[in-house]
Amino acid sequence: MQHYKNNNEPEPETYEFTWQGKKAAAAQAAGAAGYTLCPCVEESVDWEHTKNVYIEGDNLPVLKLLRETYENKIKMIYIDPPYNTGSGTFVYADDFARHSDWCSMIYPRLLLARDLLTEDGVIFLSIDDHEFDNLKKICDEVFGECNRCGTFIVNSTPNARDYGLVGKMHEFCLFYAKNRWKAKTYLLPDTEKKFRFADEKGGFNIHPLYNSNEAFHCENRPNLYYPFYLYQKEPLSEEGFYRIGLEEKQESIELYPPKSLKNGVQFVWRWSREKARQYVNEEIVGYKVREGEYRIVQKMRSDKKVIRSLLTDTKYASRRGTAEVEELFGAKVFSFPKPLALLTDFCRTGLGKEDRILDFFSGSATTAHAVMQLNALDGGKRSYIMVQKPELTDAGSVAYQAGYTDICEIGKERIRRAAKKLCAEDASAVFDGGFRVYKLTCMAHGIQTGKDSDRGE
Repeated sequence: MQHYKNNNEPEPETYEFTWQGKKAAAAQAAGAAGYTLCPCVEESVDWEHTKNVYIEGDNLPVLKLLRETYENKIKMIYIDPPYNTGSGTFVYADDFARHSDWCSMIYPRLLLARDLLTEDGVIFLSIDDHEFDNLKKICDEVFGECNRCGTFIVNSTPNARDYGLVGKMHEFCLFYAKNRWKAKTYLLPDTEKKFRFADEKGGFNIHPLYNSNEAFHCENRPNLYYPFYLYQKEPLSEEGFYRIGLEEKQESIELYPPKSLKNGVQFVWRWSREKARQYVNEEIVGYKVREGEYRIVQKMRSDKKVIRSLLTDTKYASRRGTAEVEELFGAKVFSFPKPLALLTDFCRTGLGKEDRILDFFSGSATTAHAVMQLNALDGGKRSYIMVQKPELTDAGSVAYQAGYTDICEIGKERIRRAAKKLCAEDASAVFDGGFRVYKLTCMAHGIQTGKDSDRGE
């Protein structure tokens, strides 16, 4: 139905994602917390020196409290929220009602999360098919569709889980920036990288210096269109490399970028003349492709790579996460923990060595484990804030029988055990293995928050 302004001109139609209860959900983010965080020194580790924080309580009021101190100060957020599979809190006879309830749960939390991120900050959100579409639409609204950096497909179940019509093998992880044009991310180690050539600086591969994008050509980038000169009498090696310069010499070969084979567009260089002059015969050289054909090439030395959207390695499998927790505890005390490798690679991508990460569905505390492991490997000083409801474990569960009455007890103990394991594996490793425990307390009644159900990673 078309709506009209008072002057009878039609209002512009816009797309809006909504659900029953959306306005009330947004109001939750704006309201006062009504709670405080009480320190719990006796459950903490190295209280006086640690920069890490573990908070027990409902994450909605916790996020409001964190905003008072950490607004625009969290470099990265990772969450593994409830998947709404119909087996936990969000059980309704009507699927639509269940989806609406889930949307109303996640919406105010993401509104608050955005306020916490630094201007160059990023957020990773694990999810599966049940709420993927809804989560993406909500994130598009909260963070802006233009700030959606990508979607990871995670090979969580390599052997597939049979659902009758399809063998499900994957989950998703949405990746957003607070501001895509200011976002800062980092490369991952490329352990399979092999170099074809080597010089005094080390191994390298080669890549043509010209820009093969037809959108950039000599007409609109004239400053990137100029000649190099290859000096035939000055070979650098027997592998076909020659000295080059920007000045012509006797018997030198003049080289311009080639034209595109498809449309005959004149390509340009990727580097300006000024930059090329700085690195000539060090990082850019001439190369003999075949008899009578030469190219200007750049030496590519990086042994790192940008994170891939397809995370297919078996190290990302859910069973790996289960095995890691079982190894630490000697029992299966937690269901569906995320694998350490997944969180490690996300942290490598989103965190600098002294940045802070927040996980407000922290579950078994895989995120905290990953942060400590990275710091132990490279001497970094990354820190974390974990938030988790003290959800009660079932009286018949392995966790309960092992003495863990709620999820927070599992998370805190995992951090303790993981820190000891990292020290045992490398006695010289230097990292912050401590954490300060705070418990959410209602200001009106002076009691801790209830222990109802939540699912974290």
